[in-house]
Amino acid sequence: MDVNSDSSVSEGIAAILSTHGSIDVLVNNAGIERMGSIEEAPLADFRAVMETNYFGVLRCTQALASHMRQRKSGCIINISSVAGRLACAPMAAYTASKFALEALTEALACEMKAFNVRVALVEPGIIDTDMARSIGTKDTNSHYPHLARFSAMFTNALNTPTPSSLVAQSILDIAQGDTWQLRHPVGPDALPFLAWRATMTDEEWVTLNTGPDETFFAALAAAFGPS
Repeated sequence: MDVNSDSSVSEGIAAILSTHGSIDVLVNNAGIERMGSIEEAPLADFRAVMETNYFGVLRCTQALASHMRQRKSGCIINISSVAGRLACAPMAAYTASKFALEALTEALACEMKAFNVRVALVEPGIIDTDMARSIGTKDTNSHYPHLARFSAMFTNALNTPTPSSLVAQSILDIAQGDTWQLRHPVGPDALPFLAWRATMTDEEWVTLNTGPDETFFAALAAAFGPS
């Protein structure tokens, strides 16, 4: 099923309902990334990321919301990221899509709870996936230093990789459980990343990201401890 296609989603879900009669759990996991500064990244990259990471989720959710509402049963799990709660260069296209997804999911939770449909956000940190490994090998030729910085950060994190099975287990626990908790950070660095960002004002965060690599990585090491 292509989540970027109205017809593919409607036909795919209709086929499942025809075969099985009902759908109990929707996991919106499809996602892509594009790296680059706002100045240098093509507008098409921003559109592509938003189409999959945000509109793809919306498309699948709209296709099933009435089904779950009428049954007064179901669970919708959207895969976000810690990047949905802290914006960082050079990941503007990706973080913007995840910020949008977080807002959409929070609003959805407010709508669906009255109909006994649980809604959850899974927020992984740096997980060992093809996407994460590709970030560590990006072409770092840019007027901005952030791409090289994040490439190095991902490469270092993946020296002690966190398997994607950890995220899968979190999804399974939510689906099989009865929790109404909205946000679920996953991975050993997820909560530390969020806590690190929470220690700074917006202006301090901007200044840190504007400064030299030495200052950025020193602050990262202080927050996370020796790697």
